[in-house]
Amino acid sequence: MKIKEIRDLNIEEIKHKLIEKKKEVMDLKIKHSMRNLEKPSFISQAKRDIAKMLTILKEKQKGESK
Repeated sequence: MKIKEIRDLNIEEIKHKLIEKKKEVMDLKIKHSMRNLEKPSFISQAKRDIAKMLTILKEKQKGESK
């Protein structure tokens, strides 16, 4: 996901996408452990997406509290 796409979402949508992405990481790890994952780099990409979402979520929450 691109940063601009995440910034366009509201807080609730980001939280929902975050839950989905965490489930995706778990599924990718399971596939990787069973040797069914084509590209292991998908795991690290999903983790980067989670980090982006968390960063923007914190920024938005901080902005609302002021």
